Amino acid sequence: MKKIIKFLLFVLVLVNLAILISGKTWLYKAVSVTYLKGYNSAYIDDFIHFESNDIKAGEKHNWLVSNNYNKTVLPKNLVDLHSDNQSVAFLVIINDSIFFEKYWHGYSSESLSNSFSMAKSWVATLIGIAITEGYIKSVNQKVGDFLPEFNDEPKSKITIKDLLTMSSGLGWHENYYNPIGQAAEAYYGDNLKDLILPLKSIEPPGRVFKYHSSCTQILSFILEKAVNKTISDYLSEKLWIPIGASKSATWSVDENGDEKAFCCINSNARSFAKIGRLYLNKGVYNNIKLIDSSFVKEAITPAKLVDKNGLKNTSYGYHFWTTKYKGNNVFYARGHLGQYMVCIPEKNMIIVRLGKKSSKELPNGHHKDLYEYIDGALEMFF
Repeated sequence: MKKIIKFLLFVLVLVNLAILISGKTWLYKAVSVTYLKGYNSAYIDDFIHFESNDIKAGEKHNWLVSNNYNKTVLPKNLVDLHSDNQSVAFLVIINDSIFFEKYWHGYSSESLSNSFSMAKSWVATLIGIAITEGYIKSVNQKVGDFLPEFNDEPKSKITIKDLLTMSSGLGWHENYYNPIGQAAEAYYGDNLKDLILPLKSIEPPGRVFKYHSSCTQILSFILEKAVNKTISDYLSEKLWIPIGASKSATWSVDENGDEKAFCCINSNARSFAKIGRLYLNKGVYNNIKLIDSSFVKEAITPAKLVDKNGLKNTSYGYHFWTTKYKGNNVFYARGHLGQYMVCIPEKNMIIVRLGKKSSKELPNGHHKDLYEYIDGALEMFF
């Protein structure tokens, strides 16, 4: 037994030395927050372990509630899906009224949950607002106008549009289950600027769609420079307060106070749905124009790019996913583990699903469970 203990201690010392020598000290955070708790990647309520900035709400604007609120029963296949995927929230809004909502696992309409990559769509929205307000000239403005690290060739060619459409050409590998990868370091590490700004160009920008969290993070650095405030404050001022979000939210930050813009807005289903209403109304909320309609149109239209296989991009605009399904145009924000804010303009419908698991199957580049949630909502009300 003593030999086993000595061997384990020796291994532990070696592992610690390897971490210290490699400089990957953020692994300690990953181990304590995630792996020792039995998870193999980030989870929806791990935000309590990270520092955050507040996204302050103003006067609450309640959603209208349909006379048929919660009178329709979930189809059995949807009940099973929510159970299998450990959903915590499911919300269906039609014509600006809540027709159905349900919460599980102790969550409620006020509970905070990690948006994960749905936050990317909100960052893109802030870019659109900054353009509308004149802080940014257009999506064609060069990144180097704001960040000196992008003033030298070949990075000097990268535009804001290239970041919005995930076609920056920067070297980045998106993998949420690799504990020593770039995505993990961004999530658990302590200095986003040191990780992101030195990235190298590996191919020309504006040609190939490759999903990169680094693109969103760079957009947040641009926003900070352009509007001269934190993006948490800008989001509060320009979105959370005008849309009458149901509750103040938080945004996880690194040790320098920089928001993890690629993820980690911690809010609730009702508030997330309000961004959908803004887009369904072409940038107008309660008769107030927040974002130009031309930006909204581009955001939810597939960018003119090819994917890594050389095929035409049909699924991604300005940080929004797009698809066509059963005769309907669909655009949506998507996050790790199946966080969805889905809009179907033809039905004036918004679907929000939050939860702990998602389908691994990706027919046509979209998760299988996305279509199942849409099918369930359509079956319930149309």
